[in-house]
Amino acid sequence: MFRKFLTLALTAATVPLSAQTEALRALPVDPSEITPEKVEKPAAPILPPAPVVEVTPLAPGTVVLPERKPNPKSDSPAIDNLPGGEDAVRLQIFLDQSNFGPGVIDGKPGRFTVLAVDSWNEVRGHPSAELGPVLAAARKAVPSAFASAVVPEAATKWVNSGLSHNRPAQAKAKRMSYRSIAEFMAERYHTDVDFILELNGSKNTWGVKPGGTLIVPNVKPFHIEALTGQRYEADPAMSERHAVVDTKMNQVRIFEAAPAALLVEEEVETIADGPLLLKPNVAVKPNPALVASFPITPGKPQFIHYGTWKLNNSVELPVWRYDQSLLDTGKRSNNALNIPPGPNSPVGIIWNGLSRPGIGLHGTSDPETIGRARSAGCIRLANWDAIRIPTLIRPGATVEVR
Repeated sequence: MFRKFLTLALTAATVPLSAQTEALRALPVDPSEITPEKVEKPAAPILPPAPVVEVTPLAPGTVVLPERKPNPKSDSPAIDNLPGGEDAVRLQIFLDQSNFGPGVIDGKPGRFTVLAVDSWNEVRGHPSAELGPVLAAARKAVPSAFASAVVPEAATKWVNSGLSHNRPAQAKAKRMSYRSIAEFMAERYHTDVDFILELNGSKNTWGVKPGGTLIVPNVKPFHIEALTGQRYEADPAMSERHAVVDTKMNQVRIFEAAPAALLVEEEVETIADGPLLLKPNVAVKPNPALVASFPITPGKPQFIHYGTWKLNNSVELPVWRYDQSLLDTGKRSNNALNIPPGPNSPVGIIWNGLSRPGIGLHGTSDPETIGRARSAGCIRLANWDAIRIPTLIRPGATVEVR
């Protein structure tokens, strides 16, 4: 026993004091021996900034629209008892979000709202002019027709009040931006500047800045800042679909497959002192093959290429080749300018090119003119509608121009 104790003592004596101290420090410490000042406080977690609430729905009745009288010179197909006020905006929003575009959301149901109602009814097997079912669905789906929307910081990048109207000057610009925050917000919420002015007044509309708010239709916003210049590829389902561009009715209709589109019959209706309209002769039997319809502006009659083509490509934020000879005569020249991409480009924010060279479905710089002014030769849609094309059809799809 004495020998064992002597051995341990001698061993300890040969270890330096500093090493013994280090060994002791490595031993577990009883929690009761730790004083608060010895505890390292964990660093406060870095929290992401609180998300900005982009829109706040307004209670029904908050916005009161003036009574609107029907325009006796309107070329709209007749539907009795079209709604007014909030219900009119609610109906347009519901149709828009259902991919049956009513055109500009402005509380003034016109030709394109009526055609959108016809399309919605066709899918469900209701008579074309029946309003009851679609109004009931709209009231349920869109309880708030208006919202207070924050002007995002993205407006700083996408608004240029000094954007020239001169093509050579535009060719030198970075992008074909919006010319005002009012225009930015109008397109973002599928309407026009006139309706933004009606809802907010001139002072608020023209004086608003990023971070401020405007009253807008309570529709899913079109986020131009989300566009990256993406090129969309073929898709097993969407490349099999069939689009019918009706240049008389000023509408593009998208079907699940080509045979379904060919079953649609149409009847001609002539309106005195007005354009020729085509109305779908809708049967009561539902037509679920119809998946979407949007207002369009076709090309000038001499430049329309009737026939059946293929969708060749679909590209966001295209550069537009400005060739005056092509616009005037339909023939390319060597004297052309490259106009940068942007919402105020004449081809808008997306190009969906057909197998016929130089022809495509694209956006526009003037959504309020859709259906009312001819384009140079292509098929124009409002930017908020045009950007939905690659979510419905992809390269390889059939596009019939009638």
